[in-house]
Amino acid sequence: MRKIKGSSSYLKNQVRKNLAKAALSAILFVAVFALLIYRILSTLQIGVLEEVGLIFLVVPLIAFYFYLRRYHIYSGGWQGEKQVANLLSSKLSDDYYLLNDLYLRGGGGDIDHVVLGPKGVFVLETKNWSGSISCNGDSWQRVGKRNFQGSPSQQVKRNVAKIKQIIDNSPNLRSLGIWVEGIVVFTNNHATLHVNNPAVPILKLSQLPNYIATYRSSRSISREMLEAIGKEIIKQKN
Repeated sequence: MRKIKGSSSYLKNQVRKNLAKAALSAILFVAVFALLIYRILSTLQIGVLEEVGLIFLVVPLIAFYFYLRRYHIYSGGWQGEKQVANLLSSKLSDDYYLLNDLYLRGGGGDIDHVVLGPKGVFVLETKNWSGSISCNGDSWQRVGKRNFQGSPSQQVKRNVAKIKQIIDNSPNLRSLGIWVEGIVVFTNNHATLHVNNPAVPILKLSQLPNYIATYRSSRSISREMLEAIGKEIIKQKN
């Protein structure tokens, strides 16, 4: 499988940013805490300044947990995306092209993967979720997650529309009528899926290479056209 360079590295950047902010918040907390302890031991009393300092200790502590949580979320997503990229690269031939972690102009979030193949274009939404996960059409639920919001199938359908629009807006590609397929991929071995009438294909990671390789289509896309599609998508990168 050939990798097309030009990804935005959105998740990797978010992992690094949130880890750095969590570390900075922790350092600030320790510095303020040490200063307060020093003043209290020096004066053997807690004055107004010390009381205000104790209150402000809460701010870096909250910031630390906030950024640490975001770090774990983005890190989990990044690890899942690397699993997908590594598996596809090892299982699919050089007839296929892979774009990873795209952040396109116009916002709306990043696109985890786009696979360009002889039988079509595949947009992948990767989830590294664990636990019991239920899907009914476009409605999703996760056991133990209160007020859970978000639909991976709706998300991947939005990303399919973006890629389809890029292809259709190209004078050299729009006449080909290329089909774009959206797939939700789960990479965590501890995920248990309960799927009913899904709006898009929902696969475990191990099922993905074979699904793409055996995908049936009446149209075959040449290598030159696949490379042209890849270039058009990269041009729209933020």
